[in-house]
Amino acid sequence: MLVISATAAWRSAHAGAIIGLLELSGLENAQASPELDARKRETEAALRERYQGFSRKDFLALPVMSAYERYYRRFNKTYHVQLQVESIVGKGKSLPNVSPLVDANFVAEVETLVLTAGHDAAKLEGPLSLDVSRDDDEMTQMNGVKKAIRAGDMVMRDARGVCCSILYGQDSRSPISAGTSHALYVAYAPAGVGAEAVEAQLGRIEANIRPFSPRAVVEQHRLVQA
Repeated sequence: MLVISATAAWRSAHAGAIIGLLELSGLENAQASPELDARKRETEAALRERYQGFSRKDFLALPVMSAYERYYRRFNKTYHVQLQVESIVGKGKSLPNVSPLVDANFVAEVETLVLTAGHDAAKLEGPLSLDVSRDDDEMTQMNGVKKAIRAGDMVMRDARGVCCSILYGQDSRSPISAGTSHALYVAYAPAGVGAEAVEAQLGRIEANIRPFSPRAVVEQHRLVQA
C-alpha cells in the first residue's frame, strides 16, 4: 500500500476540500472489456436524457459543477469535465477508448462530475503528499510538454516532484498503461463538492473495474479532508 499524507499547507490553502484515494492491485488492463463498452453506451444515453436541453448556465447550476467552476475561475480556466459532458450531451460525442482502467474512470467522472486522476502505482516514488503548488513548481505533462504550475493549485507530489495538478492534469511519468496491474485513483474535490460525491466516484470506478478485474484487491479506499 502506498503511503500518502496531506501537508498542513494544503489543509490551510484549501479548507473544505476533499481528496479521495482508491488504490487497487491485481488488475488486468491488456484486453478490451465488452461489459465496460456497454456501460459507456448506457452512460452516454443516460447523460443525454438527464441533461436534455441544458445550457451552460444550467450545467453550472449543478452543485458539484458549480464548486469546480468556482475553483477554476480563480485561475481563469474552465473545468474540462464540464466540457466533456457538454460534448456528449450536445454534440453526440462518445466516451474515449484508451484502456479499461482509464476508461473506467472516465465513465465515472462524467456521471459524478468529480475530477479524478489515474496513476500506475509502480511508477510513483513514495512517499506521496497531497499539497499546494508553489511558484517554482513545474511538471512534464502527459504530452511531453514541460509546464510551470501556478501557485495555489492542489497537487500531488512523489519523491521526484509534482505528479498531478488539478489545473494541468497528470505527469508523463506515471500514467496508466496497458501493462498496469497496480493503480492509484485520486479524486480532487474543492470545497463545495462534498464527501458523498467523492465516495460515489470511488465506488463507481471500482464497480466499472470489477467485470474485467474480478480479483482486484483494494489496498486503500479513503477520503482525506482539509
